[in-house]
Amino acid sequence: MSIKVEDYYARETFQKMKAFADTQETPFVVIDTAMISQAYDDLRAGFDFAKVYYAVKANPAVEIIDLLKDKGSSFDIASIYELDKVMDRGVSADRISYGNTIKKSRDIRYFYEKGVRLFSTDSEADLRNIAKAAPGSKVYVRILTEGSTTADWPLSRKFGCQTDMAMDLLILARDLGLVPYGISFHVGSQQRDISVWDAAIAKVKVIFERLKEEDGIVLKLINMGGGFPANYITRTNSLETYAEEIIRFLKEDFGDDLPEIILEPGRSLIANAGILVSEVVLVARKSRTAVERWVYTDVGKFSGLIETMDEAIKFPIWTEKKGEMEEVVIAGPTCDSADIMYENYKYGLPLNLAIGDRLYWLSTGAYTTSYSAVEFNGFPPLKSFYL
Repeated sequence: MSIKVEDYYARETFQKMKAFADTQETPFVVIDTAMISQAYDDLRAGFDFAKVYYAVKANPAVEIIDLLKDKGSSFDIASIYELDKVMDRGVSADRISYGNTIKKSRDIRYFYEKGVRLFSTDSEADLRNIAKAAPGSKVYVRILTEGSTTADWPLSRKFGCQTDMAMDLLILARDLGLVPYGISFHVGSQQRDISVWDAAIAKVKVIFERLKEEDGIVLKLINMGGGFPANYITRTNSLETYAEEIIRFLKEDFGDDLPEIILEPGRSLIANAGILVSEVVLVARKSRTAVERWVYTDVGKFSGLIETMDEAIKFPIWTEKKGEMEEVVIAGPTCDSADIMYENYKYGLPLNLAIGDRLYWLSTGAYTTSYSAVEFNGFPPLKSFYL
């Protein structure tokens, strides 16, 4: 397998990023903010009627928060710590949604006292906590969706509830003095099957109609979450194609009079803008007759590459070394047997790859710094630089 950098970055962009990388000690991520800006503009162009709430968990760097704040983005927040970070950058409460359905009552109160009035939920216990700690707030209920087999990083079981329960929760929200505002769903991160949005939107349409006809509740919002893909090894359709098809699904069910639409992109905005640079620590074979090498690098699952768990996300890996390729197992530096990134999926790296050579992990701007451990095996968190 030979990766072509030009399939992922403009020549000038890669040259700029590599020139900077050559001055730094590994491991680290270097991120080009101009690519993030362009990705945001592309998303807004594709969905010009939607509000964008950046999923801060994908990368909470202040450089990214500031950039997106200045471009008009709102923010999907998962914790009080993210809330403080975003508000410290001057983001107002009306541009914030508390999108985590698993939250403490005192954290709900904290958000409410900071001025946030838009909350997600998917259970009765959480909804009652919201009613007590954030009275009168708008709530949207997250529903379960199909599509786990076609998303590289599925999200279908831990979050959301069935359609009937969603309707019950929205009725209860009204009865508890909250504003039953809408429905949310997430089709899975790095979702390659666009038709999954069709099925999810159809579910939402049923909920909208039944609540209006049977209970007099008029919902105003569809939060479609994230799921738009980054540019990894497995190719996907373009964002333009995603937008065209999803808009068609929306209009088939809701006509031209669409409710308020929220998007919560994370990966699709920032993944492509990052390059993680690591160094080869060791190259070894397990026996005299072994047909594959083990390549150990100074970055692994616990220092930013947790999404290689079950080899789910397959990052493109580039090296300056050229020549005959051989299949390898790629593993991290820690004293943990789980710290193996790729063993079943066969990456090919040059036979002349040696200790001290660098590996460039492309499209690693999302979920690398935020997943990096603080001090596992004594290794420091993954460094990051923003150009």
